[in-house]
Amino acid sequence: MGIYLNPSNVDFYNAVNHSQIYVDKTELIKYTNKVLFGEQKFICVSRPRRFGKSMAANMLTAYYSSGCDSKEMFSQLKIADSESFEKHLNKYNVIRINMMDFFSEYDDTTEMLTNLQKEIMFEIIKEFPDVRYYDETKLIRSLKDVFEKYQVPFIFIIDEWDCVLRDKKNDSMAQEIYLKFLSALFKNQSYLALVYMTGILPIKKYGGHSAINMFTEIAMTNPRELAEYTGFTETEVKMLCEEYKMPFDETKRWYDGYNLKGVSIYNPRSVVMSMTGHDYDNYWTSTETYEALKIYIEMNFDGLKDTIIELLAGGKVVIDTTTFTNDMVTFVTKDDVLTLLIHLGYLTYDFYTKEVSIPNYEISEQFASTIKVMGWSEVADSLKQSDELLKATLNYNEEKVAELIDKAHNDNTSILKYNDENSLSCVISLAYYSARKKYTIERELPAGKGYADLVFRPRKNNSNPAMIVELKYDKSAEGALEQIKKKQYTDCLKDYSGEILLVGINYDKDDKYHTCNIEKINK
Repeated sequence: MGIYLNPSNVDFYNAVNHSQIYVDKTELIKYTNKVLFGEQKFICVSRPRRFGKSMAANMLTAYYSSGCDSKEMFSQLKIADSESFEKHLNKYNVIRINMMDFFSEYDDTTEMLTNLQKEIMFEIIKEFPDVRYYDETKLIRSLKDVFEKYQVPFIFIIDEWDCVLRDKKNDSMAQEIYLKFLSALFKNQSYLALVYMTGILPIKKYGGHSAINMFTEIAMTNPRELAEYTGFTETEVKMLCEEYKMPFDETKRWYDGYNLKGVSIYNPRSVVMSMTGHDYDNYWTSTETYEALKIYIEMNFDGLKDTIIELLAGGKVVIDTTTFTNDMVTFVTKDDVLTLLIHLGYLTYDFYTKEVSIPNYEISEQFASTIKVMGWSEVADSLKQSDELLKATLNYNEEKVAELIDKAHNDNTSILKYNDENSLSCVISLAYYSARKKYTIERELPAGKGYADLVFRPRKNNSNPAMIVELKYDKSAEGALEQIKKKQYTDCLKDYSGEILLVGINYDKDDKYHTCNIEKINK
């Protein structure tokens, strides 16, 4: 048993037995057992920080490492029901590396890799003293020597594999040296049973190829069959809410929204902090300053600013993720920046529709806070005035509503192409931004005999009336109200009873002013 070679199960044991909350994700092992030795034995899992990457690495180490006996611990967990459970339990030589441990010690990449190999070789020689080594300074050859004698394969588990690419993002030489090292260590090596790497970024591309292109990529843009292991599932969060007596709907609003091939995934860090603290706050975003987001969204590639505003207003935007080169400096189009934000966890991506959106209230608040400290004063003003707009609407102050929407329109004219109802919808959604604290806001919601532009559904413990907002471009506010009634848009509020405000808003392209009509009905 060593630090890197065949380590103990202590880290996973502590997580299972001493954490306030532990969610059993051991069925991931069923997948890794299935791909052992085969062409798919190379797995690279990329997901945002604090999404359980190290937990999974510790779990796999505890399961496969021959340096410990983990049967009793795992027998209480889900994987124990699998047919392959005992077949592979603690049967392999595991080399577990957190690349950040080495990267933080050595500034030079070559020196870092030299010392990494030296430390691992120290443990190999100590563990297998009776092996005749061709060259005790060569890690790859020594792994071959050990495997030849004992025929026990190695499993590599590497956490923070991409730290070199992230922290030396402008040093292409260091990146190339590092990737060539990994390629030599893994490619076409018969001593391997499995390589499992975790990080934030997918594997770096050089031209049309990668230095380690044998890996199956498990990413936020395509989690493949491992979506449910990316974070907490809705079923798991419902169970936690029940246990900790926390309202599920509010938890969903704050921390849900990562749509991974149809699986609804919650931010695990935030959910744990929310449950144990019995409150709701920006837990995940508080682990990093707004600068991390600001540096990317202020790059106005190809109208990136317009897209960010549309996303902040609750919209979805189709993007092409295929041009992203999997680094943090090579950006050609806005889609490259947006793809990076998906991998960093600030956006979610629908694999089937190819759309990005802001996943939840916590992340939306981070975008809003970041914009307030940037030079986007017109957007920041709209966000500040949104409280006043909601108040005016609830007070049936039609003139004030029209005035505030005029201002939001004028402030954002330079950002949004204001020439159709879709643009009008975006401006109105942004203008009502603060209403999200008290309402669930849905755009283009199927209702009655059509689609309601904006539906405001009150959250629990909110006594404000529901609202349906219909938008018209160069028609009339009265006509907007008539459309709500004629097409029976109130049908979309099936489980709601009480007051409903019908709000008709029209923009006149000639005089460039809005008009508003508000009517109350009871349901």
